[in-house]
Amino acid sequence: MDTVDATVEKLRKQCLSRGASGIQGLARFFRRLDRDSSRTLDAGELQQGLAKLGLVLNMAEAEGVCRRWDRDGSGTLDLEEFLRALRPPMSQAREAAIAAAFTKLDRSGDGVVTVDDLQGVYNCRSHPKMRSGEWTEEEVLRHFLDNFDSSEKDGQVTLAEFQEYYSGVSASVDTDEEFVAMMTSVWRL
Repeated sequence: MDTVDATVEKLRKQCLSRGASGIQGLARFFRRLDRDSSRTLDAGELQQGLAKLGLVLNMAEAEGVCRRWDRDGSGTLDLEEFLRALRPPMSQAREAAIAAAFTKLDRSGDGVVTVDDLQGVYNCRSHPKMRSGEWTEEEVLRHFLDNFDSSEKDGQVTLAEFQEYYSGVSASVDTDEEFVAMMTSVWRL
């Protein structure tokens, strides 16, 4: 394990020791630190931000982390890639539950979930904005679908995007049994 991997593992353990909100709370905190909405932080911002949360990195560790997730050579780390790296890997049981839920949603079987796929699977009649007449059924379904879509909302969710969404959820669930039970209940698998 190289130094940056060891640093990420150190941060992951510190985040997970905070329970369900560890990595998700870190993500929210980083987004607030990113005042220019560039979705990046430099080593100093990373170190200071983590220190405010009680997560300690020295400058060499912060610089190493920034170099690893520097997409454009600017000396800053890409927040989304960094937060993704902090998430613990998912077990096969979790991945199987996610795939089963995706398959249930992908009624057309083309590997992409769209609003058309959701009709008949997701009942939006009880949604407050539909009940008030503010949104149509299609608008409710699109808003629901956008939860799983990548940052570029195109109205189509791939298995990779669905897995990415649930990877974030998975990081806050302690055991495989709890995660699989949650997925089974939510998606009626």
